[in-house]
Amino acid sequence: MSIHDLYLLSPEISLAALGALLILVDLVVKRKGILPALAVLGLIVPLAFSISLWSDLAGDNTTHLPGLFNAMVVDHFSLFLKFVLLAAVVVVILASTEYVKKIQRFQAEYFALILFSATGMMLLASTTELITIYISLELTALPIAALAAFRRDSRSTEAGLKFLILSAISSAVLLYGMVIVYGFTGTTSLAAIANQISQMTLTSGTPFGSNALLFGIVLIIAGFGFKIASVPFQMWAPDVYEGSPTPITAFLSVASKTAGFAVILRVFYVAFPLDTLSLDWGALFAVLSALSMTLGNLVAIRQTNIKRMMGYSTVAHAGYILMGLAAVSARASGGEAALGPSGVLFYLGGFAATNLAAFTVIIAVSNRIKSHEIDDYAGVGRRAPLLAAVLTLSMLSLIGLPPGVGFWAKIYLFGAAVNTGLGWLVVIGVVNSVVSAYYYLRVVKAMYLSEPQSDVKISFGFPMRLAVGVSFAATLFFGLYPTPLLNLARTAAGALIS
Repeated sequence: MSIHDLYLLSPEISLAALGALLILVDLVVKRKGILPALAVLGLIVPLAFSISLWSDLAGDNTTHLPGLFNAMVVDHFSLFLKFVLLAAVVVVILASTEYVKKIQRFQAEYFALILFSATGMMLLASTTELITIYISLELTALPIAALAAFRRDSRSTEAGLKFLILSAISSAVLLYGMVIVYGFTGTTSLAAIANQISQMTLTSGTPFGSNALLFGIVLIIAGFGFKIASVPFQMWAPDVYEGSPTPITAFLSVASKTAGFAVILRVFYVAFPLDTLSLDWGALFAVLSALSMTLGNLVAIRQTNIKRMMGYSTVAHAGYILMGLAAVSARASGGEAALGPSGVLFYLGGFAATNLAAFTVIIAVSNRIKSHEIDDYAGVGRRAPLLAAVLTLSMLSLIGLPPGVGFWAKIYLFGAAVNTGLGWLVVIGVVNSVVSAYYYLRVVKAMYLSEPQSDVKISFGFPMRLAVGVSFAATLFFGLYPTPLLNLARTAAGALIS
């Protein structure tokens, strides 16, 4: 490993080092309140390294910086996702400040596990080799299993065990698929796999050259399907979302999904030739998209617990994002090559801001009313008008209505699908967006039209105010002026397909 490799890995190394530093500081200081501040300030280092790498790409007039024996690459695609992940980590840490007061003895471990998991997610965005992908996935999943069980009550323990067991099963399925792909292609490099599949396809005249290889790729899709909570691999999401500490639920809903779609885009654009992909995988992703949207929204309607509702909501949004993967046939049909992936990246950025805004309010309110039942949000509009306004904007944005960024995200993603001949899928998406309005607006109705159970104002500290303010500002700003985020998404998608 060279100095250049270490520089390319500097965001991940500094993030992991920050997690280790928090544990060491915890051993020598008595004032545990400095740990969240240290964690947030320490994130400046990986952010600075990421910005430096972005400027190097612009200055050297190159789109890719390979390293670690070609097992990883730094490009605009990976850096865009690292920015999204770092922003999510900042908001989650700020939103955790009141929760960690209940676990004074384990604050350092709590924040360190978040940082270690985020390290794996950032690695996933850069990996270009199957073994590295698998290691990064495990580094992502194992800390989350511990975090899900951090409340140490029956529901939290169940959430941690369920996530651990199902994650292990999905990892086994994924690994078995990778082994089959390696067995037929003789390589674990994504680019080399693409070359081998192209040669096998030309030689045999059948897609992918072998039905067994096709089966291995299906297993890889199944393994990734668990990570993004798409149908039919979504069974873990509602229980884990409900049982986990609410800040970890927010972390799962945003960061884990971002990392999952990052690795899916990388694998399916680099490892599998696009002409073959457009013929065989567009329809599969379209079907998964329709099923995820429909099941997620319909089941969310019946939920009375806001965390379970948001769990099924993320299943539905996984379906919307899968629409972008289904649109990868744009190049084959003469459209813009980056239309599908840029739509996915733009949606991921907008979804991250919107969902974090919603969850920060849920955390702030739930900390005071000691409940996650939607009916108990009655009168929040009078008890905490600012929080209610932020949550209302978030719900409108999740539906896909202005002025939130979710409106533009859905418009762009639906447009990519229409331009690639997936009009029927767009119709399903629009219908599902209308259906989702029922359960999102039910929360708004409870806050403004139901009588409050108490007249006591809902107060919260400065870190929570900052978390709510940052996520709300991002949701509103990109809703009113989406051009900067859209340009970044297009630049990142261009690096992926170049």
